[in-house]
Order: sequence, then structure tokens, then C-alpha cells
Amino acid sequence: MNELRDDAARPVRDGEQLDAAKLAQFLGGPVTIEQFPGGHSNLTYLVHQGDRELVLRRPPFGSKVKSAHDMGREVAVLSKLAPVYDRAPHVIAYEPTGDVLGAPFYLMERRRGVILRKDVPDDPALIARVCDLLVDALVDLHAVDYAAAGLGDFGKPAGYVGRQVSGWVERYAGSMTDDIAAMATAGTWLTAHQPADGPPALIHNDFKFDNVIFDSKLERITGVLDWEMATIGDPLMDLGTALAYWMQSNDGPVFQNVLFGVTTKPHMPARAQIAQRYFERSGRRTEHLVFYYVFGLYKTAVILQQIYYRYAKGLTTDARFAPFIMVVRAIADLAQRSIDNDAI
Repeated sequence: MNELRDDAARPVRDGEQLDAAKLAQFLGGPVTIEQFPGGHSNLTYLVHQGDRELVLRRPPFGSKVKSAHDMGREVAVLSKLAPVYDRAPHVIAYEPTGDVLGAPFYLMERRRGVILRKDVPDDPALIARVCDLLVDALVDLHAVDYAAAGLGDFGKPAGYVGRQVSGWVERYAGSMTDDIAAMATAGTWLTAHQPADGPPALIHNDFKFDNVIFDSKLERITGVLDWEMATIGDPLMDLGTALAYWMQSNDGPVFQNVLFGVTTKPHMPARAQIAQRYFERSGRRTEHLVFYYVFGLYKTAVILQQIYYRYAKGLTTDARFAPFIMVVRAIADLAQRSIDNDAI
């Protein structure tokens, strides 16, 4: 199948070019630059320097939310995590000042493989395997001894749930462009139904098929990407976000869009099965799964709203972002249904 290939880089999008001469000076040799098309937050480029391939990450142009694009956080977590979690790429270089490219950036090794963005083979056994691999990679991450890895000061786990709820409610207020009643309802419900913090773990906060690389035979995960929101906190909040990305074929027509990846394809397990796999492998339990799922939906909607805000205010001209407000509405409606039905 043609979609089972290396995640290919393409020519750099207009308005997102890098200064190749300055980057060449920083790296000590001529470079050519391409861009990876996936992702809507931090920008990811493929840098060729002779036979060497490096992946460069930098914040988006015109970003309003600096804390969400902290290159230093990604560098910190990857530098300590790579030795103990083999799916984390190794960092090669970090430029924190912005003097070279106008914004901080870092370079890491390229992990080759397959990213399942648009389709999967029509093979129930293979689909079951890749889903199990995805869940198990999250379980393994949550099992990392983060203190022993040198990440004990990477986050503030006490009060994590409360800070996340209040923080995302505030972010939505700061980036709101349209009056969406279900977003207000979901924010109020989350504030009123917070469970106590569970035992902390290193969490990714953006864990989905788009952010993992499989080997060419889809037999193992060779890389986990996009660590910009990683921290120490309640791992069930991480699970909730992962479940929020797991759109089903009965969630509505908006979620059949390629933006939501492969989880709506035939033979894909339901969200409840993904949650069951996680609980079986991790040994964790909760009576508040709907809360974690609704939180994941709300957070995802806010992230898309923040991106749409940049488009609506003319801070980016990327036409991919124009329909995001419709997606925010649809996600808010999905959260409302989950609250009303007390089910994921």
C-alpha cells in the first residue's frame, strides 16, 4: 500500500522558510531543507547535510502561546528520556536564543519508519497488533522511573489535575473567537467534577498514531515524537487525551476527516477497548474515565481553537486552519454527549 512508506518530507511551505545560510553556519556545513507536512503546532523540518539527516523543530511563526512551544522542554525530556525509553529520539543540538533562525530550535536524529496518518491495511489481525503496540508504548512510558532518569524536577505533580482544568479553561477564554455553548458547559463540568490526583508519571500529553513511528512491517514502534507538552503528572490525564484522539466511526461525519487519522477505519477497536487494554497492562483503575475523556476532548478543542485564533487574526495564512472552528464545535458536542450519557 502506498501509504505504508517513510513519512516523506516535502518542499517548505510559503511563510515557513528557514534561513539556510545561517543554519549552515550553525552546523558547520552546507544544508538543504525540507518540511514534514504533518502537525499543526511546532514546525518540523528535515535537514540534509551531506549524507547526514537531521530533524529540526521550531515554534510556529506568529504563535501567541509561547508556553506551548517551549523547545527547551522538549530538549530536556528527550535528553534524559532517550537512554531509558528507546522510542525517544536522541537530541543532537539545541539553539535556545533565537539568534540563528529567529526562534529557538533543536535538532535530533531522524527515526525512519511508517506513520499511520491516513490509512491502515484491511487486516484485522494487523490492526489489532498496531493498536496494542500503541497502547503498550504509552503504558511503558508511564512506567518509566522518571526520578531515576533525572526528570524528578520536570513537573509539579501535586495539584496537576486542578491546574490542567483551570489552565485550559483560561486558554480557551484567551483564544475564543465564537460563542460555543458546549465548550462553556464542558469547562464548567470539568471544574466541578475533578478527581483527586493519581500517582504521578512522565506523561506525553499528545499520544496518538500521528506521533509514533512504526517499523516497515508494523511489528514495533521505533519512535515517539512531539514531546512539547510532556511533563510529570497524572497518567490518566494522558490516557484521556489519547482516548479523545480515538475517534470512532459513529462519532459523526466531521470525525471521518483525515485530520483525525485512522481510528475510524474498519476493524479498529472502540475507545472502551483501548482503555481496557491500558488498564490491563498498567494495573491502574479509575471510576472517573468519563472525566479524563471529556478533559481530553476539551483540551483538544482548545488547542485547535488556539490554532484557529492565529488564522482568524491573520497571524498565519495556512489555509489548513480555516475549518478548525467547525471541528471545535463538533468536539464540544462530543464532550457534551459523553457528559450526558456518562460514557466514553
